[in-house]
Formats: sequence, structure tokens, C-alpha cells
Amino acid sequence: MYRIVHGTAHHLSDATDFIKTLNRIEQWPQPEARRLFDLESELVVTRAPGRLDVMGGIADYSGSLVLELPLAEATCVALQRDRSRRIRIISLLDDATQALVFEMPLSDFEGANGPIEYEAARDRFQRDPEQHWAAYVAGVFLVLMRECGVEFHDGARILITSRVPQGKGVSSSAALEVAAMQAVAAAFAIPIDSRRMAILCQMVENLVAGAPCGVMDQMTASCGQANYLLALFCQPAELREMVAIPDEISFWGLDSGVRHAVTGSDYGSVRVGTFMGYRMIAELAGLKVQGGMPGEPVDIDDSRWKGYLANLTPSEFEQAYAAYLPEQITGAEFLSRYRGTTDQVTRIAPDRRYAVRVPAAHAVYEHHRVRLFAELLNGVAGERQLELLGELMYQSHASYSACGLGSPSTDRLVQLVREAGPSQGLYGAKITGGGSGGTVAVLSRQNAGESVARIAERYARESGYQPYLFSGSSPGSAAFGHLRLARGD
Repeated sequence: MYRIVHGTAHHLSDATDFIKTLNRIEQWPQPEARRLFDLESELVVTRAPGRLDVMGGIADYSGSLVLELPLAEATCVALQRDRSRRIRIISLLDDATQALVFEMPLSDFEGANGPIEYEAARDRFQRDPEQHWAAYVAGVFLVLMRECGVEFHDGARILITSRVPQGKGVSSSAALEVAAMQAVAAAFAIPIDSRRMAILCQMVENLVAGAPCGVMDQMTASCGQANYLLALFCQPAELREMVAIPDEISFWGLDSGVRHAVTGSDYGSVRVGTFMGYRMIAELAGLKVQGGMPGEPVDIDDSRWKGYLANLTPSEFEQAYAAYLPEQITGAEFLSRYRGTTDQVTRIAPDRRYAVRVPAAHAVYEHHRVRLFAELLNGVAGERQLELLGELMYQSHASYSACGLGSPSTDRLVQLVREAGPSQGLYGAKITGGGSGGTVAVLSRQNAGESVARIAERYARESGYQPYLFSGSSPGSAAFGHLRLARGD
């Protein structure tokens, strides 16, 4: 039986259940899993939660303030060092009777002159879609090699279980990346603070897995605190004081049943259009732009807005710039005139049309909405404050839809919340994360759980899909720390 010799499970049921799973290793139906660990060597166990995007969402890459709730649902990872210098990963599926299996030698990440380039690693994982999931875990090793100069003399055997549902817009990928990197850092004695860990995990997702996400997901999974909203000023990743959730209110998540994917073309095109808007505004403002060949990122000498579209005020945007931004532009037209944007993650497709004015406006207005939301939360949650908080959420949802990131299912959930209204203790709702489906965040009175459940039941009757209901919160990976387990009587 494994027992904890270092750390504490913090009375979290998923962590204690994970240890029970490890103690049933001889009974696992998968032969690969039964042979995964050397029973004589210790295990490192880590945990990282998913997140509910309360406010901010896709404005993170434009420098907005975002407010994120670490969820009760989390991913757990057990890691054991392996002298064979191989990475062996097993991810147990929901019922633990099936598993995903991946294995590679660490030498695949090593070239003649050091660690391989990110592009080569990304191509490796994208060639086999069935193995792409492993990029979020194995990519941790390459990022640590390239960014921190870590030399791995041992490989690792890794077991994963997760209660963070995939495709629901609550950042299952960030929970996986952060839990994996926390485990690697603890097992190999690599000193990384929680903020730096989040940034490195974002690099795993952007550069190895190839998903163009901002950093708010990883920051919440790494730095979040239970029952607080993590306040992140994304310029590029400045942690502000956590926002306490007043006792009078609760935040919930209702899954629409429409799968969300940050790699989807809608999210990517909206992000490209937003950066196009900033590039055009820089030209209108007479800022100095430096760049090379068309399609390559440009540099903008911007002491005025510090390189972030969110730093424009809504009044400044409307008065001086909005009318000069095109509704749409083709990639070819943009590249011929402006060469490129400041975004290091996305690429512009010449034959694609991109919306510009609306995505740019979303970045400007969302930052303003989030700042107001945070200020309103700092105090007693009276009826008027709750109505204003809810209105800000409804505005955010409408802006997502204007960008093309809504969906009929999430619109219906928001409509049901609006129809129930304050008389049933419900004040606001919005689509979350990258949009285009996924989960809707709901603001309610603390005692309105039954009202939220009724919304879920009505949606189930209409759609035939029973929504997953997210409730509660838990600590980020830094607050959880890590466990060391050893076999004993």
C-alpha cells in the first residue's frame, strides 16, 4: 500500500481517491498500467484544477484583466523517475477500465546541437492525431530543456486521471499541463515558482501542442486559491490581489453539450482579427512599426498603450479609431499593406477573410467590463450590485456572439437564466473561455442552487442533453504542493 511520506491531500476527495487508485494497481485491467511503476520506488503526486472563466475570456491575449475561478474538478498526476530515459504516459479514462498509452525516448527531443526546435516537436505530435494528447504532457520535458536548460538523465513513468471534463471550455488542457509540470519539477528538483510554471505551461500548449491559448488558464490552474477569483492582468501575466467571492453569491458552470476547442478556426480567426485591429490602430496613431517579410510578426514602438489593445479606453477607441477599422479584410489584403501583426502564436492565411472591427472592440470593452466587475465585487453584494454584475456578464456574452463565438446552445442557457431572473436568485450568465460552445458561467445568490438545477433540467428537456453542473472551488497546484508516496504496511 502506498502511504503519504511528504505533503497533505488537503482533505480533497479526488486526491485521496487517486491514492486509492494507485493502491489497486495490481487489479488494473490494463497490463501496461499494472507494469507502469516500480513498486520499490517512490511516487510524486500532484493536482491542478480546471477553471471557470467568470469574466475576461478571449480578451486575455489583448492585455485585459481576467477573473477566473479554480474549479473543484481537477487532474491528478503520479510520476516516478525512470533510469531508462524513456517517457511512458498512461491516462486512465473515466471508468478506469480503459486507458490511453504513449511512450517515447527522451532522445527524440535531443538534436545534434541541443534540444530540438518546437516546430519539429509540434510536427511529430500532429502527424498522429491519436497520440496528439500526449503533447500536453511530454511537451513539458522539451519546454524545460529549452527554456530552463534542464538536462534529464532519467526518464519518467506517468499516470494521469482527470475529473476535468474535456471539450467543455473549462481548460482541461491547462490542468493537465500544470499537474504534469508540477510533478516533473518536484521529482527532478527543478525550482520553478507558480507564475513561471504557468508561463512555461502556456508554451507547452502554444508551441508543442499547437493551440493558440492565452495564459489565464494555466495561471488559474497553477496559482489559484479556493473560493477566490484569480485576478490576472494579462500584460503579459501580472497577478493582482485575489478577489474574494462575497458570502452572499455563488458562481456556477452549466455545460451546453457543444464541444469547445481552442484550436478551432473561429477562435483562431477572432484572435487574428483582434491583432489586425491593433496593428491598424498603431498605423493610424503614427506608431513606429518594424518588421520583415509579409507574414512574419512585427514590432511596434508603443509606449502609449504598451503593446496591448486593452489599454485603449472605450471612448478613445470609438472617437478616434473604430470608424477607420474595416468590418472584414482578407489575409492577402492585410499582408500587402501591414506585413504582419505582433502576435507570435497565430499565422495569417492569405485566402481567408477576417473580421477586424468587432473583435478589436471586444478587447477594448471587455477589459472595461472586467474592471467594473472586480470593483463591484469588493463589497456587500446588495441587490443593485448583483444586477449590475449580471448586466456586465450579459454584455460580455453579447460581445462574444458579435465576434462569432456564440452558439445556439449557450445562447439558450443564457436566455433561460435571464428569464428566471432575480426573482429566482439568478442575475447573470455568459459563455466562457474561447466560446463556440462549452460552458456558461452563472451568477446567483448563494442559496439559489435549486434555481440553477431547474435551469439544467429545463435545458435537458429541450435539448435531450443533461448539462454537467460545475459547482465549488479548490486550490491551484501551488497551494496543493506535491505528495511523495512510498510503499509500506
